[in-house]
Amino acid sequence: MIHHDFLARLAKPNDTKIVLLVLDGLGDIRTAEQTRTALEAAHLPNLHKLAQWSALGRLLPVAPGVTPGSGPGHLGLFGYDPASPEADIGRGVLEALGEGIDIVPGDVAARGNFATADADGNLTDRRAGRIPTEECSRLCAAINPLLPKTAGLEARVYPGEGHRFVLHLRGAALSAKLADTDPQQLGVPPLPVRALGPEAQATAAQLEPVVAAIQRAIAKEPRANRALLRGFDTLPHLPQMPALYRMRCGAFAGYPLYRGAAKACGMTLVACGKSFAETVDAARRSWEEFDFLFLHFKKPDMAGEDGDLTAKVAALESVDKGLPDLLGLGPTVVAITGDHSTPVPLKGHSWHPVPLLVHGPFCSIDGLPEFTERSIVQGSIGTIPSYQLMGLLLANAGRLAKYGA
Repeated sequence: MIHHDFLARLAKPNDTKIVLLVLDGLGDIRTAEQTRTALEAAHLPNLHKLAQWSALGRLLPVAPGVTPGSGPGHLGLFGYDPASPEADIGRGVLEALGEGIDIVPGDVAARGNFATADADGNLTDRRAGRIPTEECSRLCAAINPLLPKTAGLEARVYPGEGHRFVLHLRGAALSAKLADTDPQQLGVPPLPVRALGPEAQATAAQLEPVVAAIQRAIAKEPRANRALLRGFDTLPHLPQMPALYRMRCGAFAGYPLYRGAAKACGMTLVACGKSFAETVDAARRSWEEFDFLFLHFKKPDMAGEDGDLTAKVAALESVDKGLPDLLGLGPTVVAITGDHSTPVPLKGHSWHPVPLLVHGPFCSIDGLPEFTERSIVQGSIGTIPSYQLMGLLLANAGRLAKYGA
């Protein structure tokens, strides 16, 4: 039986509240060069104090050795098996949903990155120096009038955050079985448009002039002179969390992808800023509206991708500073974890298990001294698949009935 369907059979309403705080890219590793992780290097008195009265463990985002994207990483936390076909949702659709773009069945969307290439056309920066959102908006406004207009395909780009954008395709009999044009490495050119099966050949042929038009529009830009596409997909059909778990579910996330993942699961999106303090303030204002509150904080992941241990430490310390304000709202159960690890030495997502803290009136108190990668391996939760976290949260909040006689 599918795990979330099993939980749905046992789910029952209650007046308890659950907070899931996702510190994006939380996990890290020790190496010969980096002898302490960000959690070990940071000054985190509030987080360590909470850990001493909590149950600790680790989450395996997908499977041993499998590096997750942000989409499956979050869907696992929400109780969906990220390795299942239903949770294999392209990043483009999640970004589009998070941006509020009108996606209907049959549309195809892709996530885009503006990037930098040298005079030979080889990539030197896959994120174009993390251009500001205002520059991204300017580029998209310049691109759209130049996109080809045909009877069979309507294409449009929408600005996202920073260097990110969404490519939205609408037409008859479109297929999302398209390969990424992002090679995921530097020193090589973007990949050509390519179909992943015969059913996508026509769509790939229609997409080629669209990609060419985007390239012509930005060719003379000093930083954002290339566009990389990935995560082509169509609208998902996931069982919705409010019905599955019998809870009012709210999402507090400042970036489109994470809003999109939450929306795909049926959560209500609540406007909030990008700092941890702004996110907590938004949760405070909406506290009575929800039973389950998903709070997302992006900065640890950004710092990990940049290989910047100092910035990752600072991001975690900002969370620690605001943690008393979040706990002061009075949640019944609090879980603190990440959607995946983004180790500073790797400068990207990784397969490493993610630290987990669960605090509530019926959690085992492990009495461990701190919330770090060294400490959590001794925790009572152990290492579990991420999609099993939701069952723990529901049980600790008194929201799961007894199974069987």
